[in-house]
Amino acid sequence: MIGRHLPGLRPDGSWDLPGDLNMARQALAHAPGGLAILDLTGPEPEPVTYGRLSEMTDGLVRYLRARVQPGERVGVLHGQSPCCAAAHLACWKAGVISVPLFKLFKRDALRSRAGDAGVAFVFTDEEGAALLDGVAEPVLTETAGLPGGAEPFAATRPETPAILIYTSGTTGTPKGALHGHRLLTGHLPGVSLSHDHLGQPGDRLWTPADWAWIGGLFDVAMPGLALGVPVVAARLEKFTPEACAEVVARAEVRNVFFPPTALRMLKAAGQGLSGLRSVASGGEPLGAEMLAWGRRRLGVTINEFYGQTECNMVASSCVAEFAPRPGCIGKAVPGHEVAVITPDGQPADGEGDVAVKRGSASMLLEYWNRPEETAEKFCGEWMLTGDRGVWEGEYLRFVGREDDVITSGGYRIGPAEIEDCLLTHPAVATVGVVGKPDALRTEIVKAYVVLKDGVSVTEAELQDYVKERLASYSYPREITFLAVLPMTVTGKVIRKELKARAIGEAEE
Repeated sequence: MIGRHLPGLRPDGSWDLPGDLNMARQALAHAPGGLAILDLTGPEPEPVTYGRLSEMTDGLVRYLRARVQPGERVGVLHGQSPCCAAAHLACWKAGVISVPLFKLFKRDALRSRAGDAGVAFVFTDEEGAALLDGVAEPVLTETAGLPGGAEPFAATRPETPAILIYTSGTTGTPKGALHGHRLLTGHLPGVSLSHDHLGQPGDRLWTPADWAWIGGLFDVAMPGLALGVPVVAARLEKFTPEACAEVVARAEVRNVFFPPTALRMLKAAGQGLSGLRSVASGGEPLGAEMLAWGRRRLGVTINEFYGQTECNMVASSCVAEFAPRPGCIGKAVPGHEVAVITPDGQPADGEGDVAVKRGSASMLLEYWNRPEETAEKFCGEWMLTGDRGVWEGEYLRFVGREDDVITSGGYRIGPAEIEDCLLTHPAVATVGVVGKPDALRTEIVKAYVVLKDGVSVTEAELQDYVKERLASYSYPREITFLAVLPMTVTGKVIRKELKARAIGEAEE
């Protein structure tokens, strides 16, 4: 049992979801003079108060209401910054659906997401506008605000669509997970627990993860604002242990969400951090050695948590409440009913499918324009995560993924999008993409390519081809050329065989 009342929940443990609910109101409901964001993206640290953030938001709300109707989609292409937060908040305040986009995406990746969502335009900066050339209309956030007074909040409810976050999948193009205004509430209990009850005096929250992802936006930025914990915005062109340590020291950071790869890089460099009260990490189990290192070099016990874009922050460790168990994610977060089930939806006796019961506030409404895939995501009242797990008492042990999604450097990468990209190269006949085990990144993207007769191309040329079209982190770091690929009788690549081959290569 958790010893304290958690934000987002009523005293009886049920979700605190009033009929009139708007995420922008939740995030901005603090004294105007309070520190909302400490902006490190400029030459000098700049404090942004809740009052200033509200003014920025309202200027964008007026622009939105002059151009789009509630329920329309607007892209947000920003790195960590007050402008990024204000753009999302303005969309939600106006009843518009925001669509986070990532600056490491290249033209094809941006086009597929913006096109699928049907965005009216994209709030961005000059750097982002260059990436959007020919893809979608850029609107410079810093100049889009219209003068005037405070804007009223749109009449929205917990189920009113608010944000469309694209997630990697194993087949076809990336899917958009549509979430309602209940999403922020759904994150608050787990975020609080993963930071040993976030909101203690002096707390200040940061992550190196980009705010274009659910981990950056809803594990850090928006919960921090909602809980009154100052959020640090820092632009790291590339994560390095030295740059990380500088941000923590410069901003007096007390609470950090680190993807597992960032922790491994800190450990490999022997980089310690001082002054931290809590460190949270999610994505894959860390193990006893990493937990012990965290105690030695970070001065805290790392709290692991579990979730995905479709339903996040459903399990967590919290050393302030119970001892961690190495290899386990933690316990189910109050408010979320987590189970390990058989294919027919019954409790599994041992290993099974990790599932979350309908009713979790952080659960998606649906996949955007994909009713069949939405239906396949559920087994009766249970949302299937696609992961395998087993209970050890109240602790959930993560076993592995059922699907082929590649976890690399903290990113979840869908192989299908990379395969589709490579197949557009004039030299490529067929291709299969899998994750290859890697000590630093968990996995790297590995491509097995069959070339067309009479043509040739180098590994570097194909790597550059993908880099120019998709995200710079998702290109295949290794390519092996084969005469044939393992195929089913219906002509589908058997990724399982390629995966086994990649594992064998890694063990050699």
